[in-house]
Amino acid sequence: MVSRKGASAADVDSRLKELGIHLPAAPTPLGTYVEAVQTGNLLFLSGMLPIVDHKPKYVGRIGKELDAESGQDAARTAALNALATAKEHLGSLDRVTRVVRIGIFMATSGDFFDQPRVADGASDLFRDVFGTENLPVRLVIGVASLPLGLPVELEVIFEVKG
Repeated sequence: MVSRKGASAADVDSRLKELGIHLPAAPTPLGTYVEAVQTGNLLFLSGMLPIVDHKPKYVGRIGKELDAESGQDAARTAALNALATAKEHLGSLDRVTRVVRIGIFMATSGDFFDQPRVADGASDLFRDVFGTENLPVRLVIGVASLPLGLPVELEVIFEVKG
């Protein structure tokens, strides 16, 4: 577990480099909506999907076509897209003061019960980038299907400054 207790939130871009993380291009909407809306000091992101270069990285349900490790990677990929979207909207991730909440929806087979471990793919990334003291509250839900047959969709709310 990585802890950045005492580290400044104003070094997020540097932390990404230190972790060897290169953010993808921010995703574009797949319908009539925007990817990010800021109101006051909160930045709300639309459902982030595990898409790479505008194509699904994974398709299928976790526990049927995909295993838990693939689901975990899909959650991490969606979280990377969330960071890319926030950076595009804010200009710099150094404006993020904390991750407030993540909702992680995953398409699973009816007999799959390891949703929390899959969700850790996103939570672990946010912990590594923003530190354990900035872990968000989290909602994890298994569903029958998600857009485009993708296994994971993330809802993210960031607190931002200035």
